[in-house]
Amino acid sequence: MNMGSIDKAASDDQISSLPSWRYKQVDTNSELDANSNSNFCKRRRSTIQQQQRQFHIIISLSLSLSLSLTDTIHKMGDLRSKFMEVYSVLKAELLNDPAFEFNDTSRQWVDRMLDYNVPGGKLNRGLSVVDSYKLLKEGKELTEEEIFLASALGWCIEWLQAYFLVLDDIMDGSHTRRGQPCWFRLPQIGMIAANDGIVLRNHICRILKNHFRGKPYYVDLLDLFNEVEFQTASGQMIDLITTIEGEKDLSKYSLPLHRRIVQFKTSYYSFYLPVACALLMAGKNLENHIDVKNILVDMGIYFQVQDDYLDCFGAPEVIGKVGTDIEDFKCSWLVVKALEYCNEEQKKLLYENYGKADPACVAKVKELYNALDLQGVFTQFESESYEKLIKSIEAHPSKAVQAVLKSFLGKIYKRQK
Repeated sequence: MNMGSIDKAASDDQISSLPSWRYKQVDTNSELDANSNSNFCKRRRSTIQQQQRQFHIIISLSLSLSLSLTDTIHKMGDLRSKFMEVYSVLKAELLNDPAFEFNDTSRQWVDRMLDYNVPGGKLNRGLSVVDSYKLLKEGKELTEEEIFLASALGWCIEWLQAYFLVLDDIMDGSHTRRGQPCWFRLPQIGMIAANDGIVLRNHICRILKNHFRGKPYYVDLLDLFNEVEFQTASGQMIDLITTIEGEKDLSKYSLPLHRRIVQFKTSYYSFYLPVACALLMAGKNLENHIDVKNILVDMGIYFQVQDDYLDCFGAPEVIGKVGTDIEDFKCSWLVVKALEYCNEEQKKLLYENYGKADPACVAKVKELYNALDLQGVFTQFESESYEKLIKSIEAHPSKAVQAVLKSFLGKIYKRQK
């Protein structure tokens, strides 16, 4: 998450792979022969010393150019650290909520469940609330209260994400999430995870009540979270009913259907919700920012197409899960594009193998994707989507809102997980 740039944000993985500036010290004496008084040796020594000076100049320039990035990384580290501190505060409040009589067993259960499911991801959605609010303030230093409240709203979105994922993993029968077993797959958890999902959702209302009840935008926040949850659940329903066992029909899969599923299942809660929270905190009326919502919906669709692509072509150790879209008969962007490009023989192969758990069938579908060069099709889509989004963003009259939207786009453009 890059707090210092609105054009391109650095991912956690990119930051961890930044080069450390090291160079080998040249031993001028070892380069010379025994006759150190010879003209050759003097010229050689002079050349080496000149090369050293030039190298030091290059290093100094490089370090100077990277200073702003280093400053950004430090700021981002501070933000993430403060964000995690707020998580600890919120969790402590929830584990001692006076509305329920906790005992040691129930408190330990919720404590473990929260730590396993809420803070384990990249936290992009939650951190984006703070990021967006700061950009809307146009460089003004945030107070400790503003940082806390923006972080609390960010954590509400992370709680919502955890709630969705816990239940989604059960519905999809998934095995891994974020590089570890799904919560319901753990010993002694099982279907208790369904109730844990409900608990996670209810925690959001508790957090909002504890920290925003006295704010003029409190009711707007409640309406926003309720509406986005409804939209997301409805998108999940559309996704699920297209994959009912015994009623699998690839002919009904299309780009409009894919867009509808993604718009409701992903775009609203992953992209619009963080910005909407920041806008409300900044005293804005959401009804006056429909154009922002539309841009963020398009951004969410681009993001989901990336997700569909990575489900098939991404490395499980990188994306943190084993992709199952082919086995699950998902209305994936890849299968929709395959239907668009394949000939009758290839379409027959797709109909015969898509949606089957047999590894041989999955392999045939992936071979077809490769034969159709869907990786190349995706690369072109990504480039065109980026250009379209940038054009829409730069047409917005507010530079602060442009900064928010460019920050979001920078975080996902050409992502690998």
